[in-house]
Amino acid sequence: MEGATTKGVLSHLTLLEAQARSRKTQPQQPSRVKELKAKVEALRTQRDQLKAEIETHKNLQKMRASLDGRRTHEEEEEEMDEDSENSQLLRLMARHTQVEDLLHAHRIIGGYNVIKTHQGKGVCVSLATAYDDVYLETYNLEMDLKPKLRIIRHNIPPFIPLNSLVEQSNMQTDTRTFLETLSQHLNAFTGRKQQLKLVKELHKSVEVMESNVLCSLLVMMLTVPREKTAVLCTLDYTDHSKCLPTRVHFESEDQELPNSPEWKKNCSLLMETPVHKALTTMRKMGNIM
Repeated sequence: MEGATTKGVLSHLTLLEAQARSRKTQPQQPSRVKELKAKVEALRTQRDQLKAEIETHKNLQKMRASLDGRRTHEEEEEEMDEDSENSQLLRLMARHTQVEDLLHAHRIIGGYNVIKTHQGKGVCVSLATAYDDVYLETYNLEMDLKPKLRIIRHNIPPFIPLNSLVEQSNMQTDTRTFLETLSQHLNAFTGRKQQLKLVKELHKSVEVMESNVLCSLLVMMLTVPREKTAVLCTLDYTDHSKCLPTRVHFESEDQELPNSPEWKKNCSLLMETPVHKALTTMRKMGNIM
């Protein structure tokens, strides 16, 4: 009798445990299904977004090709209605990406003005020069981008060592350094040229005896007020990337004058100051007429 009772209790406990487990799993099942459905829906949404992005990218590529002139008008009409809103929006987006590309190139090469040429296969770079806050000449380089970067046309003065600058700065791998070096040479040249112009305009008593097209040599006849002594002043600009001379030489009938303390100061002044400004200081000090 006792054994039957024990078996009955155990059976009842087993039943209760089974019921408890059933109650625990039943509320969880709908929650798990709901979670899986939400995940499937999120993945479908992500898939649709990726498909839309891929389609938009393809249309942008086609529109970019159209703007670059690489597709015919018939091809455009076949694939896209030009009067539709989508077409207009894609055209604006394509133009926007073109502008972003140009701005990126503008930053890469140091802020020089760039215009696309040959239907995007080349660029024209403008290098403006200035001296003492005055804009002077602008020079242009037209370069092919493929199969390798090369200069095809330019208006750089022939006495600027363009080929040497290309080799020294390794234009293929460091275009920005090449343009910076070239710009430095051009600005130095136009700066020396502008100084020569100002000497002629501001100092009528100074006679320019000799100069060259590169403005790397300047010979002037100066006059000392006392006894009207003449001094031949030679400025030599051997560093063509700078506006200041690397050598100053004086010649005079008064052989002691060039070695005098006063004219040694004038020599330093001419090496450290633009020539037209140095001559103004020398005149104020009474060293020249």
